Amino acid sequence: MEISGFKEGEMRTLQGKILHQFREFLAMFLYLWALFALLTYHESIILARHQISYVPYGLAFFNALVLAKVMLTFENLNLATRFRKRAPIFPILYKSLLLAVIFICFNIAEEIVTGVWKGKTIAESVPKIGGGSPAEVLTAALIIAVALIPFFAFRELSRVLGQGVLGALFLHARAIGPQMQHFNLNEPRTTN
Repeated sequence: MEISGFKEGEMRTLQGKILHQFREFLAMFLYLWALFALLTYHESIILARHQISYVPYGLAFFNALVLAKVMLTFENLNLATRFRKRAPIFPILYKSLLLAVIFICFNIAEEIVTGVWKGKTIAESVPKIGGGSPAEVLTAALIIAVALIPFFAFRELSRVLGQGVLGALFLHARAIGPQMQHFNLNEPRTTN
């Protein structure tokens, strides 16, 4: 049977790919939204101590949407494949650090666009991340990188152990226990 130029098997494959990409995006979005919401809430608490009102919670949602798409694109480019034959810590740290730098760049671009939209010059719109000094920008990037490590660790370990194994281990330890006795860590499975 043919539907709009696609054969039935191709349609199922396409639907499967779309569903897989949506699940990937959703996981990234939820992780980033929780992370950015917590960072925004923390910033509002700090500023409230100085009687400064700060409540841009919608930005956390919007940033999570945009940056989840950036993360998904980054993942699809497979830039960390050169580290796959090494210990999982290498692709985890590489992805976390690179994405932190990308997120900082997106934050700068977002602030500039917002500033120009409000009638400021580009120079006036450049944000002072963490206060503006190179050390403070580096600290902000490291905070983001460290916050991304658990996300990429889960994904990388899932890739090494095989699809669904790590999730089952977290959610159903008794069911996966006997299977893990026969698992050889020297022979990682590649199901990507």
